[in-house]
Amino acid sequence: METKKKDIRALTKDQLRDFFVKQGDKAFRGNQVYEWLWQKSAHNFEDMTNISLKTREMLQDNFVINHIKVDQMQRSSDGTIKNAVRLHDDLIVESVLIPTPSRTTACVSSQVGCSLDCKFCATARLKRMRNLNPDEIYDQVVAIDNESRLYFNRPLSNIVFMGMGEPLMNYNNVLKAIDKITSPEGLGMSPKRIVVSTSGVPKMIKKMADDEVKFKLAVSLHSAIDEVRTSIMPFNATFPLHDLREALQYWYSKTKNRITYEYVVWDGINDKRKDVDALVDFCKFAPSKVNLIEYNPIDDGEFQQADSKAIDMYVKVLESNNITVTVRRSRGKDIDAACGQLANKT
Repeated sequence: METKKKDIRALTKDQLRDFFVKQGDKAFRGNQVYEWLWQKSAHNFEDMTNISLKTREMLQDNFVINHIKVDQMQRSSDGTIKNAVRLHDDLIVESVLIPTPSRTTACVSSQVGCSLDCKFCATARLKRMRNLNPDEIYDQVVAIDNESRLYFNRPLSNIVFMGMGEPLMNYNNVLKAIDKITSPEGLGMSPKRIVVSTSGVPKMIKKMADDEVKFKLAVSLHSAIDEVRTSIMPFNATFPLHDLREALQYWYSKTKNRITYEYVVWDGINDKRKDVDALVDFCKFAPSKVNLIEYNPIDDGEFQQADSKAIDMYVKVLESNNITVTVRRSRGKDIDAACGQLANKT
């Protein structure tokens, strides 16, 4: 019976060095292979040209590199690109490249499906099949960086964990991926250009603060009234706003980093003055920014974008309370690549 080969990217650099020593080779060979895997993003052992053919064949006999494949790429009329990404076990996730005149942003997935149950999100209707491995998250970034260079003539500048899945429910793998993306021995991107967006898992927000992470935090909030939030995000019954706010206060006390809130205003759900007053009260404990996001329908009609008067009310009240607010227009709606639309429809 053939032994299943181990994915070489599951090994640390020290484990790679130890492997080569046990093979009677020099430890530095592990450094070379590590560089090929994480700095040069090699998908094949044959590409490792400064390593002897005999050593490459030995690696081929012992390991695999389970890299992703972009199964289908769609381009929006506004320049947005959506990738349907096939994983080594044939499951599919989606990632998005969002271009603007000054930057290109990768929106990456962290789970196949999602652990949570937000009623307005297409991804939440897919059951969580599994967490993504660190290399699968890293590979999405590499693919989008390549597309950014090819189609926009510049490297990827920003990363947001706002694709499929709840990043804090795959905490360890997300942090390992970010380490590979930001390390000088990896892609060398600044952690300040990375935003991890969570629907709000208090215990894990506190853990991020204790782990002294350098990336930015965004919270998918959508209501600062418990009953309303629970009606659209049922897991709020388990992680109520009081617990979320306490965790965010802890985050701010440890990091001194401004908190960004992602917030959609829906017709008849959270479009009244009491809703914006509750949001203002929730934001007061720390410097914050509110991104008012255009809603992207997912076909059932239950959720409809609020009219412009409600958005204007939010902006006016937030600004009068010295809370930074931006109105964010959706990108890639024509290819189902906008916020909340990722559901493997390709």
